[in-house]
Amino acid sequence: MQGILLINLGSPKDLQLKSVRSYLKEFLSDDLVIDIPKIFQQLLLNLIILPFRPKKTLEAYRSIWTEDGSPLILNTNKISKSLSISAGIPVEVAMRYQEPKIDDALKNLVSKGCKNITVIPLYPHYAMATSLTTINEVKRIAKDLELNLRFVESFYNHPEYIKSLSNKIKSYLKEDVDYLLFSYHGIPERHILKTDPTKSHCLNTPDCCSKESAAKPFCYKAQVLETSRLCAEEIGLQSNQWGIAFQSRLGPGWLKPFSDIELAELPKKGRKNIAVVCPAFVADNLETLEEMDIRGRETFMEGGGENFTYIPCLNSDDSFIKFLGEL
Repeated sequence: MQGILLINLGSPKDLQLKSVRSYLKEFLSDDLVIDIPKIFQQLLLNLIILPFRPKKTLEAYRSIWTEDGSPLILNTNKISKSLSISAGIPVEVAMRYQEPKIDDALKNLVSKGCKNITVIPLYPHYAMATSLTTINEVKRIAKDLELNLRFVESFYNHPEYIKSLSNKIKSYLKEDVDYLLFSYHGIPERHILKTDPTKSHCLNTPDCCSKESAAKPFCYKAQVLETSRLCAEEIGLQSNQWGIAFQSRLGPGWLKPFSDIELAELPKKGRKNIAVVCPAFVADNLETLEEMDIRGRETFMEGGGENFTYIPCLNSDDSFIKFLGEL
């Protein structure tokens, strides 16, 4: 029997400081997330990040938390329920970090008679800190379960995904919107270099992302650029009506331009009525609801903007569920 495992990144289980701290500790201890020598990673984590960041992160979660819990988990569960009904087979949800756990989700599928399991990491674009770490962890946990696993690859340019995302964007584009910003989660440039199988293509030339290469299936930057271009073409936008930026940076050497700086500068360039979409995520979460719809909106309005339209993630939209079923 076939089953589906949907995996998203993760969230604290509740609004307790210890839960936020536990989530950050597990997440940031992953060697594919903070990819520096282990001793320095743990010094950074335990001496700088964990003593100070959990309180700030907790306040951010408080601003978006619902009566039923974490938006990321709630939205992913809605995707799961809709997909199970649409596909007519068992679907389980897991998070790469914290709960619900991957091993519990796999065991639930096995208990329902599923031996052939399609694993869908809910990240449209490939990155070592999301796709690779998730795939590695599922393989590690499943190695003794005698399962047939099939992993769905990044779907950043799948025609039905592009159509679903474009239709979502169009439904929020009012006539007075003069600019669409695609805001993606940022990653360090070194991650792109590490996942380049050629070790010579990525970031080697200014136009490397526009060239076909064996690196493209593993290049986050090339994939987000293509998603944006394909959506802009589907919507019918001119090149001066949209742009790309990267949010959530944690230090130097991350992909540019930065979303917060772009939001502050756009009004100065005459773009005072904008819409923002975050295609790196399929389910609304902290980075979309708090970082973009709250703080990003404030940055734009304080910079002289007049209208800020946040475009929600695909979540459990019918067209997205249909697309996942086809995958």
